[in-house]
Amino acid sequence: MSCDFLALAVPGVQKLSPYVTGKPIDELARELGIAPADITKLASNENPMGPSPRVLEAIRSELAELTRYPDGAGYELKSRLARQCGVEMAQVTLGNGSNDIIDLVARAYLAPGLNAVYSAHAFAAYPICTQAVGAQSHVVPAIDYGYDLEGMLEAIDENTRVMFIANPNNPTGTWFGPQALEQFLARVPSNVLVVLDEAYIEYAEGDELPNGLNYLSRYPNLLVSRTFSKAYGLASLRVGYALSSPQVADVLNRVRQPFNVNSLALAAACVALEDAAYLAEGRRINDAGMLQLEAGFRELGLTWIPSKGNFIAVDFGRDAAPINAALLREGVIVRPIGGYGLPTFLRVSIGLPEENARFLVALKKVLASV
Repeated sequence: MSCDFLALAVPGVQKLSPYVTGKPIDELARELGIAPADITKLASNENPMGPSPRVLEAIRSELAELTRYPDGAGYELKSRLARQCGVEMAQVTLGNGSNDIIDLVARAYLAPGLNAVYSAHAFAAYPICTQAVGAQSHVVPAIDYGYDLEGMLEAIDENTRVMFIANPNNPTGTWFGPQALEQFLARVPSNVLVVLDEAYIEYAEGDELPNGLNYLSRYPNLLVSRTFSKAYGLASLRVGYALSSPQVADVLNRVRQPFNVNSLALAAACVALEDAAYLAEGRRINDAGMLQLEAGFRELGLTWIPSKGNFIAVDFGRDAAPINAALLREGVIVRPIGGYGLPTFLRVSIGLPEENARFLVALKKVLASV
């Protein structure tokens, strides 16, 4: 007799659907019978520059030690992060990507009977991690695709333990400024942990966005989450980190899996953190690519959501699924975001100039026929 193992899973997990990633290049190549080199992927907000040569050298230097476990405490990376971010090492928590940080927060602070507050059109990890531990979600409607911070404050009740906010937000690219964050944090109850997800903060310049690190000393209930997957170009190595009060970091380390960041990722992140030239060039390419795509959308009569990330959400004013399917047949992978409540949009990652150009040519062809 077979057993229904879905029914045996905890209730929150039973209702989950697996996270849908950007379509891999190899998968589309198999489906279309074409070479991977003939496919352009602008779906997963990856850094189009490729890895830094300095990072590759750091990884090569670690290969001989693959039989050894990594430093479970991540001492060297944590010490460099603490120095660069102006915090103590006891305030740093390392994660297997910043998704791991979100999951650690949910497992440490959420449970049945408790709830998390986040916005509509927010990163999918927030509802997934909240629901997996059996907690409730208070989803606040967006304003112009961005955060209604006032509405989020009003959604807090006596059972709220966590608030997830991303600046800029994925997949919309919307953002809020320093004054809005200051006023928000000042009104959040001290027993509610605010997770400020800054996965794309490195793409902002100057005072465009508030730097969450500037608020840590005044708000012990603030946790800033960041990643090496985007601007630093280490997506496949999965390394992120959180900066918080020492007490919050201590709690997260109680549920963190041992060796959650591997040796290659630790070595690469240490080098990437200090490669200012790579970061600056990535920002330059991103800024130019954003302008290139905006100009292309304008020429095609399309509208889009202004973005401060390394991606842009374009609106077709109709179901975008057929447009996405036609782009795939042209060998171009972008990201449908109907699952985020945006069925008329596609999210497009900023690529190299030639990748952006190929996408725009394919899009013009597709719009003429679909």
